[in-house]
Amino acid sequence: MLDFFTIFGKGGIVLWCFQGAGVTESFTGPVNALIRSVILQERSGNNSYTHEALSLKYKLDNEFELVFVVGFQKILTLTYVDKLITDVQLQFRDRYKNELDKNVSLKLLNSNFEFENDFNMLLREAEDSSKAKGPASMRTFTESLKSQKTVKSMIETKGGDKVKEQGGKKNKNAKKEGIYFIIIYIFCFLLYNRLHIGQPVVFSLLTGHSTSFSATKSPKPQKPKEKQRRVWDMGGSSPTALDYSDPNSPDVPVEPARDVCINTIFVLLHSSKTGCLLHHCWYSTGGLSTLHSPKKGVGFGGMFGMLKGLVGAKSLSREDMEPVLDKMRDHLIAKNVAAEISIQLCDSVAKKLEGKVMGTFTTVASTVKQALQESLVQILQPKRRVDILRDVLEARSQRRPFIVTFCGVNGVGKSTNLAKISFWLIENGFTVLIAACDTFRAGAVEQLRTHQRRLNSLHPPEQHGGRPVVQLYEKGYGKDAAGIAMEAIAYARNQAFDVVLVDTAGRMQDNAPLMTALAKLIAVNMPDLVLFVGEALVGNEAVDQLVKFNQALADHSMSDKPRLIDGIVLTKFDTIDDKVGAAISMTYITGQPIVFVGTGQTYNDLRSLNARAVVSALMKA
Repeated sequence: MLDFFTIFGKGGIVLWCFQGAGVTESFTGPVNALIRSVILQERSGNNSYTHEALSLKYKLDNEFELVFVVGFQKILTLTYVDKLITDVQLQFRDRYKNELDKNVSLKLLNSNFEFENDFNMLLREAEDSSKAKGPASMRTFTESLKSQKTVKSMIETKGGDKVKEQGGKKNKNAKKEGIYFIIIYIFCFLLYNRLHIGQPVVFSLLTGHSTSFSATKSPKPQKPKEKQRRVWDMGGSSPTALDYSDPNSPDVPVEPARDVCINTIFVLLHSSKTGCLLHHCWYSTGGLSTLHSPKKGVGFGGMFGMLKGLVGAKSLSREDMEPVLDKMRDHLIAKNVAAEISIQLCDSVAKKLEGKVMGTFTTVASTVKQALQESLVQILQPKRRVDILRDVLEARSQRRPFIVTFCGVNGVGKSTNLAKISFWLIENGFTVLIAACDTFRAGAVEQLRTHQRRLNSLHPPEQHGGRPVVQLYEKGYGKDAAGIAMEAIAYARNQAFDVVLVDTAGRMQDNAPLMTALAKLIAVNMPDLVLFVGEALVGNEAVDQLVKFNQALADHSMSDKPRLIDGIVLTKFDTIDDKVGAAISMTYITGQPIVFVGTGQTYNDLRSLNARAVVSALMKA
């Protein structure tokens, strides 16, 4: 039933593999596709992946840096795969933990892990557990609990309801008991270390009684302080001290108050299960010796020592990371990342860190933030790198023009950024032909003609052998865009132009006729590069635009392998400050890179995307 099961390290070494009977094809291709498209692209929030006719399920073991992958035909419904992959992970870890800890390189390279018998046993158990069970037989009346009840027990009484209600209140109060004891513990601790209050006040706050637990005799209650009379010049001085905040004042009984706090704490520590836990933490952190330390500030050492012991060198769980991930998710949404993408990113980070052992003196928040930053940088540096200058040179060596098609919704700046890219290509020594295929919007051809005239004025034909470096190919309005693009490409091939930039009409992603026309233009002319021009101002809308543009190109294509969007041009990048989340949304949803970002109104305002600078702005509070 299974095609393969493989275990490999994140460094690329295959530790063990299993291949099903009758399977002749190698599993190298699907696993490599999984690594490139999911693991390296930080898309591991979902534990399944489809490659051609295969469905792959995987599980990450972050403690030992292992990946467990199982593959089977996607037409099959195997309900036991999740259980199998979990059981195999636990069994393999437990059996070879020492070897994995030691990182024995020779054994890893030789793949000397004997695991076949264990795997077959786990596979049989998983298959048996998934088999459908027969319907359970009904119990007889004598076997049911109802037969054991008496008539008296089924009679409702007011007293019984009251007892039941009181029992529910007791259970509810018992749940709150641990929280109350912790609050009282901290309260006593702060009173002891920071405040100097008389014994009756402390004791009444803690217990509500006037009897002390301490063997020390309690002094008489102090009279309430009265308003002191004004002291006039030449009026003499008062014989008593009036500064009641002075710890050395004889009117403030400091030691009895301390004894009361200590004794009260010990009574609370021994009064419940929660108290036993606090009692253990109290002595493990040197609580009593810390209390009697006379140095200023030492009193908090016990508490912080206990917290440090809970933070360093521990294995991360999903519960530990959940509060931090919630804050990170809200932060990303506030920075214009699409809500769905934010959730998937945080899930991917959780899968990446779950089970990983934290280093000493590191917190959960810093670990999660660092992992999220690395994931965002990886997303902005996708698997496919677009190098237009290299590709133009390669096309020139083949004696053909390099063709770029621009598409996008209305008003995002396609024509303006096409002109900026034309200027960039001219500066690098190439000639450009602009194909005016926006035959719908009034003024589109005139706008491109204006850009052509200005670009040629910046690079006069006299400097290039009398030939204009930029030319415009246009046939007016109301014509077929695909036919104009085909004629422009043929003209560029005959006139030896290096690059053809095809401008298309802006269209909304829901406009089916225009999306069909765009798919036809791309399918007929087969451009080398399809660039989607989008605004950096949009958030969730960017995801909707890209998904529907790609879907329309796939649906209306006349080829088995339709051409989709190859790259992104992000415009108006200078207007968003640190809300750069649209860049993350666009690259995550398509897996394609951001080739250029527009940063202003002049031809020079075109930049390549600096991934680390964008992530730094995104993570800024």
